Amino acid sequence: MDRAARIAVKAAALLCAVAVALLARPATAAELAILRNGFTIRHEHRLLMGATTRLYLAADDSNFTDVPTAEITGYEKDLSLPVPAPANSRASIPAPSAPAKFGSAKSESAKFGPAPALDQVVNTASATYHLDPDLVNSVIHAESGFNSRAVSPKGARGLMQLMPGTANQLGVNDVFDPQANVTGGSRYLRELLERYDFDLVKALAAYNAGPDRVEQYRGVPPFRETRTYVARIVHEYNIKKTAQEKAAKQRAASTRAPSKAPNKDASRAQRAAKPAATTVAAESPR
Repeated sequence: MDRAARIAVKAAALLCAVAVALLARPATAAELAILRNGFTIRHEHRLLMGATTRLYLAADDSNFTDVPTAEITGYEKDLSLPVPAPANSRASIPAPSAPAKFGSAKSESAKFGPAPALDQVVNTASATYHLDPDLVNSVIHAESGFNSRAVSPKGARGLMQLMPGTANQLGVNDVFDPQANVTGGSRYLRELLERYDFDLVKALAAYNAGPDRVEQYRGVPPFRETRTYVARIVHEYNIKKTAQEKAAKQRAASTRAPSKAPNKDASRAQRAAKPAATTVAAESPR
């Protein structure tokens, strides 16, 4: 075999080795789901389940978020380098309780350190600013889809999508820290509620479009995005409250309901009483 042939063989062997190495690497072809509200959700792969699309945020399927399929306008390759998830990122905290159609994710938080669960973060912030945790969760769902790394086209960041200027005013140094973000967002929501005499619709409109727009239009601005945003949160929040009221009524009814299984002695007494009652009725002149 001449020298040129040997070089060709070595080159072919090298190319095969490179190909095998590439095939052996874990898949990192992440994609971005483009939502109607302009947000993007980076995911490793997805599963279409009719009206819902499940976006898997990790390759091992341990963390996912469910999004209404109609809210997704398309997909594109994520050409950016993956950012390692910090200890307090979305991957380290389980998703909070949410309506069944939106699903929830079970994460292995023990792998990422002692970051508090998102439920705990929401409950603590809600108690601090006297808010209903269900309302805060509904706002988070509408704002970021429970993605702590979400960034909007206008620059809003984190779970409750705080703009940099707003975050600075609220003293939030790390907008991607779930605890800091939810605490700051809850404080801002409380301030808006107080500003508009606890008119939830106006407060939500101001959270989305800004107080100046609400003042300008003396109510919800005529922006499709804002009106859809407000309606979505109010609808989801009402569903939660209705379900809770229904469950409470069912529990109360079950507590008041008598036992359906009478004891044997009572059954015998009832059977013994029936012939006597029949005899008396037959002998009655009426």
